[in-house]
Amino acid sequence: MLDTYRAIFTRGSAAFSLTGLVARLPISMVGLGLVLLAEHQTGSYGYAGAVSAVALIANAAFAIPQGRLIDRFGQGRVLSLVITLWGVALAATMWSLRADWPHAATFALAAVAGASLPSVGTCVRARWSHTLADQPSRLHTAFSFEAVADESTFLVGPITVTLLATAVHPVAGLATALAVGTLGTYAFAAQRGTEPPAHPRRARGVRRAPIPWGAIVPLTAVSIAMGVVFGAAEVTTVAFADEQGQQGLAGVLLALWALGSLLSGLASGAITWRSSTLTRLRVGALAMAVAMAPLALAPSMASMAVLLLISGLAISPTLIATMSLAEQVLPTSRLTEGMAFLQTGLAAGVAPGAAVAGLVIDGAGASPAYLICVAGGVAGLVGALLLRVGATVRSHDERVDGPQAGYVA
Repeated sequence: MLDTYRAIFTRGSAAFSLTGLVARLPISMVGLGLVLLAEHQTGSYGYAGAVSAVALIANAAFAIPQGRLIDRFGQGRVLSLVITLWGVALAATMWSLRADWPHAATFALAAVAGASLPSVGTCVRARWSHTLADQPSRLHTAFSFEAVADESTFLVGPITVTLLATAVHPVAGLATALAVGTLGTYAFAAQRGTEPPAHPRRARGVRRAPIPWGAIVPLTAVSIAMGVVFGAAEVTTVAFADEQGQQGLAGVLLALWALGSLLSGLASGAITWRSSTLTRLRVGALAMAVAMAPLALAPSMASMAVLLLISGLAISPTLIATMSLAEQVLPTSRLTEGMAFLQTGLAAGVAPGAAVAGLVIDGAGASPAYLICVAGGVAGLVGALLLRVGATVRSHDERVDGPQAGYVA
């Protein structure tokens, strides 16, 4: 296994992957950190959740335009700009909460912070696609490693921000996220040797390669479905632990779930697959739906721990296949923009998944709410089945003649 991963790392790829791992930590820290700080200052979980939700919605809304700018002007220029804006906006949001500014001002600042937070994970995957362009067989391993990096982020980030905010100072968690996010992103953006080339505006008569919507729309649907699974599972697991009288162990249960995903991601990257990526996506989506079903029947914390560990095994392979298919079909000039649809889908699915699960928990208890995760898995499978096999061919830029020729944004 180690030899498989060792083969993809050079000094340059190791540097951008490591700094990318540090730079993406705020994604798993800021939302929770805002909740902890806002609740500490106001005593209202409702207001705290609203501040966090504004930042999350803004991040999802601007991820795609930001990806388009990165494709056009290059990662180094755009990331350096947006991370600076993010740092200033997040610091101002923290100050507004501490100084008890009007809610409207805090919401506005949180929106700017959310909109400017870069999707570093997408940029890292774009770099892998660029650096391994002549070794496509190793790209699956690289994407598997990045899926493991994502899981590690969501293992470390929430624990760190909670510990700092509760044991050190309410601002400490967000301040740490701000520091690692800005420094990590600056270090990542400064590595110009592995940066994919920018694709500026085309000359007159050249049409920009289109996004293959026949593939990206179903893949985005799969991503939204996975987001529903994530959001519902997190809320339901906390509620289940509370019903069992052991709410403090909810984090352990969720960590085991993430551990299962991490282990399957490592194993997936080390295997030379004979099946197609599309087949692996469909099998993964089916496995995710099936593996979540027994959670609704778990009678105890011990059995839930085992079942969550097992169900986590289906997550990374499904996510890896989703990202790999997107990389295969997207034109290089729109790779970051196109993959941002998938990242946005993941984020967009979390909120409704958590909200619907919360309604089921209030009405019927925690165990039935795990069926929302099953429904998310089924929806992901439908999206995978709707994906056209013929769409898995990378598009290329084409020249347009006649009256339609012109500059393309």
